[in-house]
Amino acid sequence: MLNAGIIGLGKMGLSHQSILNTHPDVQLKSVCDTSQYVLDVLSKYTGVSVYKDYREMLDRESLDFVVIATPSRYHPEIVSAALLRDIHVFCEKPFALDPEDGFRLADLAEQRGLVNQVGYHYRYVATFNEAKRLLDAKLIGDVHHFRVEAFGPVVLRPKGGTWRSQKSEGGGCLYDYSCHAIDLMDYLVGRPVSVAGTVIQSVFSSDVDDEIYATFRFANGASGQLATNWSDPSFRKMSIKVSIWGTNGRIDADRQEIQVYLRSVNGPTDGYNSGWNVRYTTHLTKPVWFYVRGEEYSAQVDHFVQCVKTRSIPLSTFRTASDASLVAMKIRECAAQPQTVVARVGDGSPHGISLSARPTRSRSFFHFLFGRGRSEGDARRLSPYKNR
Repeated sequence: MLNAGIIGLGKMGLSHQSILNTHPDVQLKSVCDTSQYVLDVLSKYTGVSVYKDYREMLDRESLDFVVIATPSRYHPEIVSAALLRDIHVFCEKPFALDPEDGFRLADLAEQRGLVNQVGYHYRYVATFNEAKRLLDAKLIGDVHHFRVEAFGPVVLRPKGGTWRSQKSEGGGCLYDYSCHAIDLMDYLVGRPVSVAGTVIQSVFSSDVDDEIYATFRFANGASGQLATNWSDPSFRKMSIKVSIWGTNGRIDADRQEIQVYLRSVNGPTDGYNSGWNVRYTTHLTKPVWFYVRGEEYSAQVDHFVQCVKTRSIPLSTFRTASDASLVAMKIRECAAQPQTVVARVGDGSPHGISLSARPTRSRSFFHFLFGRGRSEGDARRLSPYKNR
């Protein structure tokens, strides 16, 4: 049995509490939160040790791993404290808001040989894993375009009051919805090398963004698009979808099904034929011992537990999560760049374009992730691939 602790008992922390409390290989020993009411309830009905200071919990309890589900800006200090005590860490997304903090913590975890995972649960959805398998097998040939979109009804009227509605806390659609989409893109086709054409804007929120749109380029020349909006009432809950075009076909996948179109079939294809093919999540998803919110939540926790037991590298790590934070940061930087101004017809500008307001191509159209301003040493230090 592995001894576990939880720091942060909001929505996600309590979800993890219910999952860990039923896991056959885990004993939930202690929890930590600032709410005395929550601690009193858990102490009375579950018998776990409760703390209001995470340092006291980490020092007094003998823990194999800890789950961190606090607001994002507290992640670096708490993760670092756990790692320095040689405790394996599962941390909720978006991990570190500053990618340099994220890569530093990834280095620390790897140096100490500690298992580290971030809660990007879409990597554990069966349809997306099937898409990954087919892409690795080159079933649709070489990928030349990728599109990922995420929509949902989180903010549907002017409001505020939670940490997710504050920019300083890492709130907003960019670090909530978009980071899931970015991480899924990274998982399926790799991290982009540049971002351009970014639009970040609010619909109802006063301090954070509600919708984000961006265009990417990948190292192999492929292009990609991101579209996320958490102020869309046409969806009952968050919905994420990927569309991938290759030289031999196309893949469309969401949580419910994967649709695969193949121009031709050569060799073994596991039952996929030329033309359209459909596989449903009910046929692809492996059963879990406990269901809460979705099989993928239990699946990611079990994956982490098994990795701790075998000292294996998880599917989602501090390093891959820092990739998502890096791309998110570059999306925000790109949106802040000067925009090309379209002049009114008849003002004397050729083709209606105000040339004086047009930024240089290198700064606007291809805003490279590591930028011209970084030194070679900085690029190496930020590179998430040096230990892969």
